[in-house]
Amino acid sequence: MYAYDQFDHAMVASRNAEFRDQVERRLKGELTEDEFKPLRLMNGLYLQLHAYMLRAAIPYGTLSADQMRRLAHIARRYDKGYGHFTTRQNVQFNWPKLSDTPDILDELAEVEMHAIQTSGNCIRNVTTDQFAGATADEVADPRPYAELLRQWSTFHPEFSFLPRKFKIAITGASADRAAVKWHDIGLVLKQNDAGEVGFEVSVGGGMGRTPVIGKVIRDFLPEKDLLSYMEAILRVYNENGRRDNKYKARIKILVEAMGADEYARQTEAEWERIKDAPIDVPEEEAARIKAFFAPPPLEVLEETNASVDEFASKNFLFASWLNNNTNKHKVPGYVNVTVSLKPHGGIAGDATAEQMELVAALADAYSQSEIRVSHEQNLILPHVPVKDLATIWADLDEAGLGTANVGLITDMIVCPGLDYCALANARSIPIGQAISNRFDDMKRIQDIGPLKIKMSGCINACGHHHAGHIGILGVDRKGEESYQILLGGSGAEDASKGTILGPGFDEHGIVDAVEKVVAVYLGEREEGEEFLGTYRRIGAQPFKEALYGTH
Repeated sequence: MYAYDQFDHAMVASRNAEFRDQVERRLKGELTEDEFKPLRLMNGLYLQLHAYMLRAAIPYGTLSADQMRRLAHIARRYDKGYGHFTTRQNVQFNWPKLSDTPDILDELAEVEMHAIQTSGNCIRNVTTDQFAGATADEVADPRPYAELLRQWSTFHPEFSFLPRKFKIAITGASADRAAVKWHDIGLVLKQNDAGEVGFEVSVGGGMGRTPVIGKVIRDFLPEKDLLSYMEAILRVYNENGRRDNKYKARIKILVEAMGADEYARQTEAEWERIKDAPIDVPEEEAARIKAFFAPPPLEVLEETNASVDEFASKNFLFASWLNNNTNKHKVPGYVNVTVSLKPHGGIAGDATAEQMELVAALADAYSQSEIRVSHEQNLILPHVPVKDLATIWADLDEAGLGTANVGLITDMIVCPGLDYCALANARSIPIGQAISNRFDDMKRIQDIGPLKIKMSGCINACGHHHAGHIGILGVDRKGEESYQILLGGSGAEDASKGTILGPGFDEHGIVDAVEKVVAVYLGEREEGEEFLGTYRRIGAQPFKEALYGTH
């Protein structure tokens, strides 16, 4: 895990001191809310429907156990006892007092965390695969490159006021667990024929009111050229991106207007001009950063454990948890455990202070003091010995964290919606809870199989509804909340954009509609076929007929 150096500590402390002064001036009335707004947003502080919300960054989704304990402390002391983990691998506190926010930032700084660039028109938190460095299907660990991008982008003088917010995702695995094609820049680590490591580079992906899947503009970028090539992409965007209309300001609009080939041509031309400038770091600096992410010294263990197998044979829920919530580690005898933050009837992504402290304790005991946050709003314990799984599950289950639903219909992405967000048109949280309650039988949801529901309370798509196998979009229809269904989206390596089926449903009807969609799938699926495969094979019409009776 990366550790701050003297410069990092000084930089964050300086920013916090500056913000403390700004908050004091706001509280004294020396700054109006309009004057204060750009200052607070630069420090991750939003003003939502009912209160301020502070968004702290979790770079590339990696946390230490001590950092998680500090988040729990902040939740308990400054909030209502819980935090909310987001699709951007951030954590949000929904109820801090304005006067407390400088103290919270100081508390975060003590454990090498901050809220810089978690809002505003700048390069946001760089996200990665939640299993980075711990999965067998990986070319290379993407986190050192994400850390390099973090250092390069933080306070970058040329890219601090971009036309719009800018998001970068990077994965080192063949399976895309970071939704890279849905980002402004998506990077996939790969090897060329000579065995050299580099990146496939895509640009112009994004959700919101104009969903676009990113276009590949370079098949292989040598790793040593990463920063200068990113600089070239950003320069083309910064120079040509629209600033007259925020809804048309993202790079996806520019790439669509310009064409991916032309965007690539201009990027290559700019890169040719700057690539020999001192932008990319020397090999020794890259090696220094990589050293922070060296694999833990794991002793090779037996792949299976008799006591774990025996317990699984007698306990259906534990066996289900083993099947759904663990995945293969690169070292024999270990797995990565996904801790579901989607308990039956719960709020997706929320964790109480007590739950955060338990996960921290389990990380210290079983996962090298490491915790990951996934963009699907779950937590991960990497590097867990197989022999300890029954003990871990029992502790998690007692704390309400043992739900065996990862990748299944109740493992939903759900944005905060109209319960918190000033931009939302409809509630998302109670709809997610209602669906969770409808599909409350583990044997039933296992029979349904892999199925991703993603839900947003407005067109801004923080809940990734465009990429849901079943997407749900909340909209306002003449003062009433209405929910549209989209089918066929994917945020994985086969990225695809969901299609709206038809008119929306009210808050009660949407749950029935989801059940009808699932029923069509169960009736039409072929042996071994998952939901997305069935939809792609039979198309939308059978689902439309089930929902609307059209012929």
